[in-house]
Amino acid sequence: MLDDPRHSPIGSPVQAATALVHNTGNRATGGIWHVTGPGGTAVLKHLTPGAPGDGPWAASADPRHWNYWRREHAAYTSGFAEAYGRDTGIGSPALLAAGERPDGSLELWLEKVEGTPGTALQVDDLAEFARRLGAVQGRPHREEAWHSRRFLRSYAGRRDFAPVDWDHPAAAAHWPADLRTGLRAVWERRTDLFALAEAAPQTVCHLDVWPMNLHRRPDGEFALFDWAFTGTGAIGEDLANLIPDAFLDGHQDVDRLADTETALIGAYLEGLAEAGHRDEAGVRQAVAAAGAAKYCWLAPMMLQGLAAGRGIGSADYDSGADRDVLARRRPIFAMLVRWARTALDA
Repeated sequence: MLDDPRHSPIGSPVQAATALVHNTGNRATGGIWHVTGPGGTAVLKHLTPGAPGDGPWAASADPRHWNYWRREHAAYTSGFAEAYGRDTGIGSPALLAAGERPDGSLELWLEKVEGTPGTALQVDDLAEFARRLGAVQGRPHREEAWHSRRFLRSYAGRRDFAPVDWDHPAAAAHWPADLRTGLRAVWERRTDLFALAEAAPQTVCHLDVWPMNLHRRPDGEFALFDWAFTGTGAIGEDLANLIPDAFLDGHQDVDRLADTETALIGAYLEGLAEAGHRDEAGVRQAVAAAGAAKYCWLAPMMLQGLAAGRGIGSADYDSGADRDVLARRRPIFAMLVRWARTALDA
């Protein structure tokens, strides 16, 4: 791929390339690199259709599927990503070039965004992003043929773990019994949570809002990366992804979790109100249902990993010792259990 770029806007050959951190298991992505050539610098993303039997991260040719492999190409080349929140100060990397390779895969050449990465943003920055996101998502958006549908149900619902040892000694040493009981209920009632999120007011979401996909430019504008999952989702679904994901992989100290939850939900509600959407109770319900639904699989996966003697951190983002991961995620899971109870008991 790097030896033969077909659509480079910075000349050829590429003189230097640095692989960027991403989910290497997703077969829709062949690689992401920061590259330098005679004409400057860019980020190159290689999109691939994968192959049959690629497992839980297999790419799909169905434009409505959660992992449709051409979706990000469509988001950039149609102008959707650039225009999504342009008037609110949420943008995307500029598209420099795009095109098909001889094997049918696709190249995306994107601007290398300067500024502060999402992993280094403070709570005030994240709250300002949440306010702007609310202003975007509180207004009507046109659905596109390539937008994903029922993302939570198809993404989180594709997994299965049986049996699950909810009392595994390593987990019990860090997660009290009431937390494990709550996590079990989240897992066992996941279809109810999916239904609640789908019954909430819908908008067009990014569907992968987390610190690794966020940057703040020197002028204060936010840039969102990775539009591969974009589609319809609940009001608050993106926010319900951002809050826990700012902490799950250690990007923020969990001591800030409560303050972050309060600040970001409050700011998002302000943004929605600016756009004329003022159903605060309904939004809080949607955030609770979507957040618990999105991560229903995480605790069972960790417990299955413990039972099999595998590391439970993320190989691409968080490879800490099991005990550290279990301890750090405890308050995050407690929040998700509280969200599930809020949604299911309403």
